[in-house]
Amino acid sequence: MEYFGKVFRPPSEASSLIIQCTIGCSHNQCTFCSMYKEDTFQLRGLEDILADIEEMSRYGYVYRKVFLGDGDALILPMKSLRMILNKINELFPSLERIGIYASPKSIATKTTEELKELKNLGLGIVYLGLESGSEEILKKVKKGSSAEEILTLSKRIKDAGITLSVTLISGLGGKELSKKHATQSAAIVSKMAPDYLGLLTLMQEPGTELDREIRGGSFELLSPEEVLEETRLFISLVEGKNILFRSNHASNYLALGGNLDEDRQKLLEIIDLALGTKKGLRQEAHRAL
Repeated sequence: MEYFGKVFRPPSEASSLIIQCTIGCSHNQCTFCSMYKEDTFQLRGLEDILADIEEMSRYGYVYRKVFLGDGDALILPMKSLRMILNKINELFPSLERIGIYASPKSIATKTTEELKELKNLGLGIVYLGLESGSEEILKKVKKGSSAEEILTLSKRIKDAGITLSVTLISGLGGKELSKKHATQSAAIVSKMAPDYLGLLTLMQEPGTELDREIRGGSFELLSPEEVLEETRLFISLVEGKNILFRSNHASNYLALGGNLDEDRQKLLEIIDLALGTKKGLRQEAHRAL
């Protein structure tokens, strides 16, 4: 099996069989992101994808999950996705779930009925980057879609019965827009009601546009304490039930996890303790994407 470029996948897909369906990301303009910068976005040939699936089935390993990469495989035509999912189901009968990255752009290419069809073919989870609920911040980081557009399109995923996993990035507004980032993200997430909510923390990635802004002084990164204060404000405001919340990525200063909203108070107490004692925070040298 061939894989072009670096492998990027959600943390929860660590044990999954990864099948590359696209090369790179269809948007690939976000100022904070260093992923896929060496790749020109393209769809892989269907015959090559199906050949990879057949090759991996011959090893006899019993995979429970399959993840379709790279950055935006949902953008594939429905005809291709049908054939890929059918081939996976045929050759991996013990499979529990198929996952995929999606962008607002790729979701917009699929109707709710088409998404329901993909659900019936085994697509169990879609990973979607919201990044921020602030329209101002999304425009600054060149996300390419507004928060309201992402909210509207995310409803197609939910309406199709597919599990929705959403990602936010702490500190994405810098010092200037930290409060706006927390409050407006909480408002959008409350409306979105994802099944899973992941919180990463912004890192200065060399070579990115945001890296140049930081070095030029036009963007100020938050301190670890300011990140926790922003996270605390977000958690205190977000409304939702049965949202599985995780902030335990390698980029995060403090590992957090719980169910919103029943674990809200516990999460706030953990943050308050960390802010008060300055203990238990991940050192800068140990942070990673």
